[in-house]
Amino acid sequence: MLVTLFSAFLLSSVIATEKDTGPLRLNDKKAVEAFIDSAEVVVIGFLESEEVRGYKDLLAALKRVDSVPAAICSVKEVWADYSIASDTITLFRKADNHQENLVLAETKKLDTDGLVKFITTNEVRYITEYNQVTAVGLFNSEVKSHLVLFANRGTKEYTELKERLGVLAPEFTEKLLFVLINGGVKSNFKSINYFGLKSKDLPRVGIYDGEADMKWLLPEGEITTERVRDFCQSFLRGDLKM
Repeated sequence: MLVTLFSAFLLSSVIATEKDTGPLRLNDKKAVEAFIDSAEVVVIGFLESEEVRGYKDLLAALKRVDSVPAAICSVKEVWADYSIASDTITLFRKADNHQENLVLAETKKLDTDGLVKFITTNEVRYITEYNQVTAVGLFNSEVKSHLVLFANRGTKEYTELKERLGVLAPEFTEKLLFVLINGGVKSNFKSINYFGLKSKDLPRVGIYDGEADMKWLLPEGEITTERVRDFCQSFLRGDLKM
């Protein structure tokens, strides 16, 4: 993937120069496509120039959310491919193949704090830890069904299961969002209790169907990739019963 991305950028002449300390510049559709494909979540400023409203605030916001790759595209011929008509800051995420647009002309208040909030509330990844910020993006997603892992942060199981399910999650893109709920956080007890669980029962895996407001638990036992995959597939086939 990295070789492909580098080649695309090189051929498109969009590699930043040594003097360029700003965001990566994308000069054609191939470069934009490669950049979007390079990470789970990316931000692209479809901005005409550095003088437009919001440009400096975007740079400041990106320094505070440095885990999200970002770039600028000022080539208007490319904008149309993403239904962009005017200066817009766009977040692309793979987990549900979503494009979230912030059209600057339609935004009354535009500042660094607002842009940080825009990015963090829409930053849904293949496996996303549930908290007050990510909850907004999770429940605003078009994908309403969640595979939920309840586990206590700091334990060996927490790290291992997060990695295991993170690898599995891409198989269910646009079908299920994988959500990690830390059982050690008091504010998450309501979610744990909703599934009929207590902290001592963790780790456990469940599925929540937001459309039908229904839930299922993976039967007790070792949480293996194969069991979770079968659980997800059974849900998608409609085989799970209450």
